Amino acid sequence: MSSARETTRDRSEELFARAVELMPGGVNSPVRAFRAVGGMPQFIRSANGATITDVDGRTYIDYVGSWGPMILGHADPEIVAALQEAATRGTSFGAPNELEVELAEEIVDAVPSIEMVRMVNSGTEATMSAIRLARGVTGRNKLVKFEGCYHGHGDSLLVKAGSGVATLGLPDSPGVPASLAENTLTAPFNDLDSLEQVFKQHADIAAVIIEPIVGNMGCVPPQEGYLKAVRELTSRHGTLLIFDEVMTGFRVARGGAQQLYGVMPDITTLGKIIGGGLPVGAYGGSRDLMDHIAPVGPIYQAGTLSGNPLSMTAGLTTLKRLRDLSIYETLERATSKLCNGLSAAAEDAGIETVINRVGSMWTGFFNREPVTNWTTANKSDRKLFGRFFHAMLDHGVYLAPSQFEAGFVSLAHSDEIIDRTISAAGKAFDSIKG
Repeated sequence: MSSARETTRDRSEELFARAVELMPGGVNSPVRAFRAVGGMPQFIRSANGATITDVDGRTYIDYVGSWGPMILGHADPEIVAALQEAATRGTSFGAPNELEVELAEEIVDAVPSIEMVRMVNSGTEATMSAIRLARGVTGRNKLVKFEGCYHGHGDSLLVKAGSGVATLGLPDSPGVPASLAENTLTAPFNDLDSLEQVFKQHADIAAVIIEPIVGNMGCVPPQEGYLKAVRELTSRHGTLLIFDEVMTGFRVARGGAQQLYGVMPDITTLGKIIGGGLPVGAYGGSRDLMDHIAPVGPIYQAGTLSGNPLSMTAGLTTLKRLRDLSIYETLERATSKLCNGLSAAAEDAGIETVINRVGSMWTGFFNREPVTNWTTANKSDRKLFGRFFHAMLDHGVYLAPSQFEAGFVSLAHSDEIIDRTISAAGKAFDSIKG
């Protein structure tokens, strides 16, 4: 692995100079622009296993994993071979195909609350469609979301959003009509009393949408009993509960967070892993609920590339592999070793950190108190994180360029790679202390 100190960044700099003239901020998704950490983004040429390589030839241990999908590692040979074979049969049909049926069967078999599923093309599309379904079925307009949670860039969902919105310190987005914003109510995550107050003040709530394990203000787990209490509260008020499992689905368990915590939502949204690294999304629920979707029911939703054979191939190959539950045990051990090592390295350097983890999702916060919601996450030292981020780059480790994003461990992160990461972190912490 070539060190970041041994090569120039000429090619990345050249590409970025071209990109900023052609794309807003030089990127196609805001967090990639490095605005929160400073400096200039790497342009990636290739990825393999647990590593990515930039256009200047530097290779990094990668904990972004394309923001979650690469649970088996980059360029997994079985997925690559399956895609190559599928591409020879055509890349898009705009018609039903066998692969989408098989992927739907895998999802229904794995996710406890889903009896029927509709494929879409992104997590954003999945959450937008789930909310439309909830509003259409209940005849109500209001939506409750949680501060710091990000569910894609749909208009109703950019109120007090996490992810890139929090990373860049942006206000609620211009371009969202006031009438839509007025129908979006917010409450702090892990605060049941606040949610109960929202229900006391509003009788027409169609849905509550929640990341059961937050990944978009960093990894923030639910406190014990919280999800069950939210489930009971929504049921009592005739409000549908939407679990946004775009990040957690097939990541924290084969059946997602709802299997892990034993809580059944009405609607589940999925993405990332179910596409095996290709663009995909899905939403699903009970048969009675999903029968409201066109062409069976009156609630319209469509997509030209939904069920695309390449995305279905990569997703199906991945989900079949994840039938082997020992994979989750391997990921648990590797991520536990990583987080324990990072915590010890920070302590040795005299730097205060809080590391949150569920399964192979994790975040190290530069914080002095437990991180349980957006208020506590927002107390993290962004500048210190930025210095740590660049120090880790210098030592060959690629983290998400934001304090408020989760990191991910893949099956390709071996003990040797974890040990190298912990060693790099020790050097990075030493370089930023004081």
